[in-house]
Amino acid sequence: MARATSTAKVELRGVKKRFGDKIVLDGLDLTLNAGQSLVVIGGSGTGKSVMIKSVLGILRPEAGQIFVDGQEVTRLHGRAREAYLKKFGMLFQGAALFDSLPVWENVAFGLIQGRGMKRKQARDVAIEKLAKVGLGSEVALLSPSELSGGMQKRVGLARAIAADPDIIFFDEPTTGLDPIMADVINDLIVSTVKDMGVTTLSITHDMASARKIANRIAMIYKGKIIWEGPTADIDNSGNPYVDQFIHGRAEGPIKMEVRR
Repeated sequence: MARATSTAKVELRGVKKRFGDKIVLDGLDLTLNAGQSLVVIGGSGTGKSVMIKSVLGILRPEAGQIFVDGQEVTRLHGRAREAYLKKFGMLFQGAALFDSLPVWENVAFGLIQGRGMKRKQARDVAIEKLAKVGLGSEVALLSPSELSGGMQKRVGLARAIAADPDIIFFDEPTTGLDPIMADVINDLIVSTVKDMGVTTLSITHDMASARKIANRIAMIYKGKIIWEGPTADIDNSGNPYVDQFIHGRAEGPIKMEVRR
C-alpha cells in the first residue's frame, strides 16, 4: 500500500479528473509540506479549482491518490470524511458569504453547523477572529451586502480561520479587488498564516499575490504541474511556459483560443 511522504500535509499522486471528453487533471503530482505556503499559478481552466475540490472530496478523481497527513482520503465516507475535513479552512473566491446571515454567523457557520458549538460561544469566537483580520465588533451584526469587497474578503478569511485549522486553502484571494486592497489582503494572509503557523495552498493567476504570499510556487498547465520551485526562482525558471505566464505575454508556447 502506497504511503505519503513523511513530511507532507497534502500529497497528490497521479491524480486524474475529466468531465466528459475534457481532461482537466492529467496525472497531477504535488506535495505540500508542513508549514509551507505553496501557491499554484495557471490560467483559467487549467485545473486549479478542480485540484482543490478533489482534495476536499467535493470531486472524486478517476485515478490517482490523495494523502492528507499520511491518510489516503479519496475513498473516505461519513464520519471519517467529516473528521479529515476539520483539518481545513477555506477562503472561497468572491468570499461566498451568506447574505441571509449577519457577519458573525457567517464567520461562525462551521462552528455552529459542523461542530455543534453553542451560539453564544460561537459568536465570541467570531468576534475574536474578526478582530484578527482588522474588523471591529460593530461589523458583526451587519449584513454582507453592507460591506465593501475588501471587507467581505476579510470576513471570508475570519471564517477560514474560525476553527483554527491545520491547513488553509485560498481560492483566488484577490479576485475582484483593486490593486491596493489586493495588497492589503495579501499582507493580511501573510500575517495570519505566520501567527497561526498553518500550512497553506493558494490558487491564483495574480502574480503580485503569488509573489507576496508564497514561499514556493508551482505552475499547472493542461492538468499537470510543469514547474515548481522557491518563489525567488520564478523569474529564472528556465521554463518558457512559466516565463510567458508570469510576464503576461500573448506570444509564446501557451496558445489562447480567440474567436475572430
